[in-house]
Amino acid sequence: MTVMSNPTWQPIPTELQQVLELLQQSQSPDTQTQRNVQERLDQLNEHPQFCNYLVFILARLTDQEEATRSLSGLILKNTIRVFWNRLPDEIRSFVKRESLVAIGDPSPLIRATVGIIVTNIVLQEGVVRWPNLLPDLCAMLDSPDAGVCEGAMGALQKICEDSADTLAQEASAPLEMLIPKLLQFFSSQTPKIRALAVNCVNCCLLVQCESLNNYIDAFLVQLFSLANDTDQEVQRQLCRALTLLLDCHLEKLAPQLGNIVEFMLMRTQDSDEHTALEACEFWLALAENPIVCKQTLQNHLPKLIPILVHAMKYSEMDILLLKGDVEEDAMVPDRLEDIRPRFHRAKTQMQKHMRDENEVNEDDDMDDGGDDSSTEWNLRKCAAASLDVLSNIFGDDFLPTLLPILKETLFHQQWEIKESGILALGAVAEGCMNGMTTHLPELIPYLIGCLQDRKALVRSITCWTLSRYCHYVVQQPHEQYFKRLLTELLARILDRNKRVQEAACSAFATLEEEACMELVPDLPEILTTLVAAFERYQAKNLLILYDAVGTLADSVGSYLNNQEYIELLMPPLMNKWMKLRDEDKELFPLLECLSSVATALQHGFLPYCRPVFERCTLLIQRNLEQSAAAVQRPSEVDIPEKDFLIVALDLLSGLAEGLSQHIEPLVAQSNIMQLMFQCAQDATPEVRQSSFALLGDLAKACYQHVEPFLQGFMPVLSQNLNPELISVCNNSIWAIGEISTKMGDGMRQYVGAFLPALVFIINRDKTPKTLLENTAITLGRLGIFCAAEVAPVLQQFIRPWCLALRNIRDNDEKESAFRGLCLMINLNPAGVIQDFIFLCDAIASWNHPQPDLKDMFARILHGFRTQVGETNWNSFTSQFPPPLKERLNAQYGV
Repeated sequence: MTVMSNPTWQPIPTELQQVLELLQQSQSPDTQTQRNVQERLDQLNEHPQFCNYLVFILARLTDQEEATRSLSGLILKNTIRVFWNRLPDEIRSFVKRESLVAIGDPSPLIRATVGIIVTNIVLQEGVVRWPNLLPDLCAMLDSPDAGVCEGAMGALQKICEDSADTLAQEASAPLEMLIPKLLQFFSSQTPKIRALAVNCVNCCLLVQCESLNNYIDAFLVQLFSLANDTDQEVQRQLCRALTLLLDCHLEKLAPQLGNIVEFMLMRTQDSDEHTALEACEFWLALAENPIVCKQTLQNHLPKLIPILVHAMKYSEMDILLLKGDVEEDAMVPDRLEDIRPRFHRAKTQMQKHMRDENEVNEDDDMDDGGDDSSTEWNLRKCAAASLDVLSNIFGDDFLPTLLPILKETLFHQQWEIKESGILALGAVAEGCMNGMTTHLPELIPYLIGCLQDRKALVRSITCWTLSRYCHYVVQQPHEQYFKRLLTELLARILDRNKRVQEAACSAFATLEEEACMELVPDLPEILTTLVAAFERYQAKNLLILYDAVGTLADSVGSYLNNQEYIELLMPPLMNKWMKLRDEDKELFPLLECLSSVATALQHGFLPYCRPVFERCTLLIQRNLEQSAAAVQRPSEVDIPEKDFLIVALDLLSGLAEGLSQHIEPLVAQSNIMQLMFQCAQDATPEVRQSSFALLGDLAKACYQHVEPFLQGFMPVLSQNLNPELISVCNNSIWAIGEISTKMGDGMRQYVGAFLPALVFIINRDKTPKTLLENTAITLGRLGIFCAAEVAPVLQQFIRPWCLALRNIRDNDEKESAFRGLCLMINLNPAGVIQDFIFLCDAIASWNHPQPDLKDMFARILHGFRTQVGETNWNSFTSQFPPPLKERLNAQYGV
């Protein structure tokens, strides 16, 4: 055994041999051996000197196999992550010193391993407690030994990647020393050193560190000198640098933008896909500044658009990864790694009239480049996303270049080119809709025909592209496209290819959202198809199917409450519900689905509600108990996933909304109110968000069971009126509004705690529309029973209040809010004088107010007219827009 000389610590030979044998055994494929090794490693980690053995093997035992030495380093890395701050100073010093000994090892694998160890130490303690690290690494960059130089630069790159933001904040300003040193190596004779040096600075660019600003001109000079570099990694890093500079130093790039665009056009066509991808990111970044983007690219569109469309064609590797040659795989079970983790979005409670206008389909984006969801971000996806965002900036200016390309690609004999044309057509659907409309009567039937293409990848992308044009399809006479599209999508939902099933299900969910009640006549055919899919789908597509069923319930609402439909739909859903274990993550989408179904079915869900309610309550209780145990015994109990808590709360909310007063016996026999109070104080915002939604729904459905707990809940609600947490704040405000309509005069004791926050939120810049509307309605509702308390601050919120509610349809929530407002105006008419035109506009937004509410409006308007006199009134109303004046005169005679 060869040992390099002079370490300050020497191992005991027998112990060293034991560690070496353990490392060799760990490379065994035998599961039991691996388990034994792990147990032994866990025991050894309790001994601080174990780190010395590991770094000794890595740095000093040069005659050992690379794999053994590298493995020793990787185990050391894991130990550093967990135990570093508990190790004695002398052990930490030894590990640091020995790591730097191996920085220039002849083996690239060992050098890389050392870099990983060094960056993990920096992550644990920063560079303040290792003050000689960066100076030593910088000195090594000047070494005549290429291995030492490369090892040092590799370690610096890893440090910058992991800790650039920390380095930028260090009082010693280490980047002031490091950046100029790195710039020297942009012109190194060694390509790898050049690439690593640019990579280091890119990491600093990414966190926009102040130190780099002092050297930005020198950086740009060095960067532009690399334009003709022949090394692919240097080219990739150069493209990345130019893309990052768009965000933080656009003014510096401005004089050269024309040349940079020409360079990026060339690099986007690079034969190396990684380089092409880095270049393609440039177009996405440029689109972040639409004005500059339009000025810069207007004359380059004839070059750029064909390049992007060409980049959207599947590569051979893409097809291989997607198993594009496999046409029928519906019977093949999914592997666990094929199923992407799904994260539940907690319920955001809105007034009923707001749901359609405000619920955004967050999945309808270009991040998947259409539909190839099982591959990572790649050139095809980036090019498609670029085409999408750029078409939104340039609109129909895209079409003179794009239409001839589409004509060529869409009807091409080669399926890969045809498929890329269909993707391009979908990518520009939003940005070029106006100009495309004249071509859609020809294109929509063609696309519907492509749903029967022999190639599964063509069928799947066609589903996606058609989903982007659903809005247009639904607006046309149904016999024109809608019925045929619906029939073909339902057929594709039962396709023999899993990718097509997934794309069809997603497209159908989009069609459901657009068509809503227009689906009602076709419900038998739709439900028969979806139920058949439950029998056919493998695990991954079941998750998409749940979403399609839930979206259907949201779209057709109570029309689903038909005994024939219930008997079709509920057995497969409840069958899945019974089979899934409480800890199974497939519960997330199923619970979401059932929440929508329960809301739609209303009392039709009654036969199924007890087992669902009880299981949800149990899920919440177990999760809270496990959370408490994890706090008390962290080494024994894992913190549970909060998603189980959130989805269970949201399903109960759906039950309360759907069943209304019928949920009362279940609430009466449970401890849900106590559990909900715990959830309302949870540290996770999404848990609080969902608990407030349920609180409001239960206040509406069975207030008698909520009332005894309100003394505890009201302070918690007032503590969650923070508009920085939009959804939590929104649901808290919504719950306050619902409770106030039930509590009556009792609300007076609490209104002072809510009022300042509500007034602040409704006046706040850039408050989201939903939050504004909920805040306005709650303020109005508070006026019903607390007019004396709210009326004095009327002038502080009347203008944004009227603006928030003027565009809302007539309904119960709007009515209750305006009734409260009228009562407040009666007490403080002076509070609205300054913004009286906004009040008139809000009153005129009503189409059919209840007779007594209409009388309240008339009394207010005529009262003001009488108070100011006829001359002043006519002068005042002459400033009104003619439609407003006519409407008020027609409805109220003023």
